[in-house]
Amino acid sequence: MKRHEAREKALQTLFQLDGTELTIEEAIEHVMDGETDQFYKLLVEGTNSKQLEIDEKLKGHLENWSLERLPKVERTILRMAVFELEYMDDAPSRVVMNEAIELSKTFGDDKSSRFVNGVLSKFTDQTAN
Repeated sequence: MKRHEAREKALQTLFQLDGTELTIEEAIEHVMDGETDQFYKLLVEGTNSKQLEIDEKLKGHLENWSLERLPKVERTILRMAVFELEYMDDAPSRVVMNEAIELSKTFGDDKSSRFVNGVLSKFTDQTAN
């Protein structure tokens, strides 16, 4: 599976987990239907296990928004991107940002990609300094 497809499936899985009673195993099975991919699994399990830390990091970069008020799609995309930026180092930050923006264009509304770009730009600017 290509990384873009793995990110799409990871987004779908994490989206299902947000605010539901599903276990991570149930959500993975629902999206993957028995298929496996190591990168996908790392994204889902890592983002899920580090969610509290990721949320704290994100809160500092949201102007006039609370994490809870964000649309679920944008919140999930941002969490996944921050996990990649902070806890993985196999893709350049520019690639992670572009992937997050593409996911927001596919799954979000007209303003999603600009919002995700703005938040992640602040995030990467701060981490680069």
